[in-house]
Amino acid sequence: MKIVKKILIALLLVLVALQFYRPEKNNASYRDVAAFVADTQPNQEITAILENKCYDCHSNKTVYPWYAEVAPISIWLADHIEEGNEHFNVSQWDSYDDKKKDHKLDELIEEVEEGEMPLDSYTWLHGGITETEKEALMAWAAKAREKYKVE
Repeated sequence: MKIVKKILIALLLVLVALQFYRPEKNNASYRDVAAFVADTQPNQEITAILENKCYDCHSNKTVYPWYAEVAPISIWLADHIEEGNEHFNVSQWDSYDDKKKDHKLDELIEEVEEGEMPLDSYTWLHGGITETEKEALMAWAAKAREKYKVE
């Protein structure tokens, strides 16, 4: 019993100490998606899906929930957001060439179609996207890809 008590106290101390570590936040002064929106021209339905389910992890500005202030969740979220931005960042859309834009939209279609995006860990708290929303998102991305097809 003493060993269990010591382990629990050690875990509690580690948890308290973790509260003092603050990972860097994805906090640009504003969410710059203008180039992406101008290029891909999402309608209101698609814009709502992107704003509610994509931009927090795939732009330079994240709206953090209250629990993002609590470690180890804050560390876990920072890692997810950093990884999301590495794969696809709509705030950097202008820096992509046409081939990369086409590829990123193709990946978006593939990830949504396979149910990989949004992540399950995201949908537990924020809800997922319906089949109708998935179909609309994939159709919009396929149409947007036409602009970037390289012959």
